[in-house]
Amino acid sequence: MGEVKKVALVTGASKGIGKSIVHKLLSNGYFVFGLSRTSPGIESRDFEFIPTDLGSYESVRSSFDKISEHQHSALEVLVNNAGVGVEGFLEDTSIEDWHTMFNVNVHGLFYCCKLAIPQMRKLQKGHIINIASIAGHTGIGGMSGYCATKFAVKGIGQSLFKEVRKDGIKVTTIYPGSTNTNFFDAIDSVEANTNMLDPNDIAQSVIEMVNSSSNYLPVDLEVRPLKPKG
Repeated sequence: MGEVKKVALVTGASKGIGKSIVHKLLSNGYFVFGLSRTSPGIESRDFEFIPTDLGSYESVRSSFDKISEHQHSALEVLVNNAGVGVEGFLEDTSIEDWHTMFNVNVHGLFYCCKLAIPQMRKLQKGHIINIASIAGHTGIGGMSGYCATKFAVKGIGQSLFKEVRKDGIKVTTIYPGSTNTNFFDAIDSVEANTNMLDPNDIAQSVIEMVNSSSNYLPVDLEVRPLKPKG
């Protein structure tokens, strides 16, 4: 009988930080489920992609049902990474864009936590990692909607860890500064460049968090590029 691997779930797994996190978890011996709209194209017997609309509770619940059917052990790591950002002054932001950002960045995170916590509670262990943003600490002109969602992620993380620590479940929120990913493809005022954070470094931080000792609870981690302008 083969080795029973620890099971992790990563949202927004198709590219950028999420895809880097998937690769790091795979290289550290996890079986990983990736939830996103599009496939990351990762070929591994220890990875399964499940097309998911993170903004829909029905879609997320269906994905969790599939995970329960296929996994060989209970979910131990949840990485809430999926996020979208739309640039624009608040008064110019469309209702649709506002709702999209909250549906994915906040509601999707809530759905995943709500469904994962009962599984982790049965194990009396688990780790939820929320990928927020520096925009969850400081408001940015022209990004009020996105900042609002990331401030919400901060509030959820800082409250949730107090709710589940008694069950052996850790909750960590990571606040990356500007990162060299496709996120900036839709942001006209900023162009991604190599002076930004490397998503692989953020993924390494995730691995360090999930591999921390059982009595070590990292709550908030803020990371920034050392020399953002080179």
